[in-house]
Amino acid sequence: MKYSVEFRPAVLKSLKRFPKKDLVKIKKKIEKLGSNLPSPNTTKMKGNNPFHKIRSGDYRIIYEIHDDRLIILIVTVGHRRDVYKRLP
Repeated sequence: MKYSVEFRPAVLKSLKRFPKKDLVKIKKKIEKLGSNLPSPNTTKMKGNNPFHKIRSGDYRIIYEIHDDRLIILIVTVGHRRDVYKRLP
């Protein structure tokens, strides 16, 4: 089952500020996420929230899975030291 990947508008804006070499790695990870979804049991974040996370070097990609519409919504992407503070 292939999921389509969508971004929140703020994510697209923030991606422009990342270093070029890190941005390439992050984009590859996101592309791979749509075609090969990792097990939700291993990526689910703790707490009462719908968020999942994957790692790309020092950066984290936080996303939601919408199984009913086959969509992965990228919520935020950021450095590991402060990405969790900015969750909606």
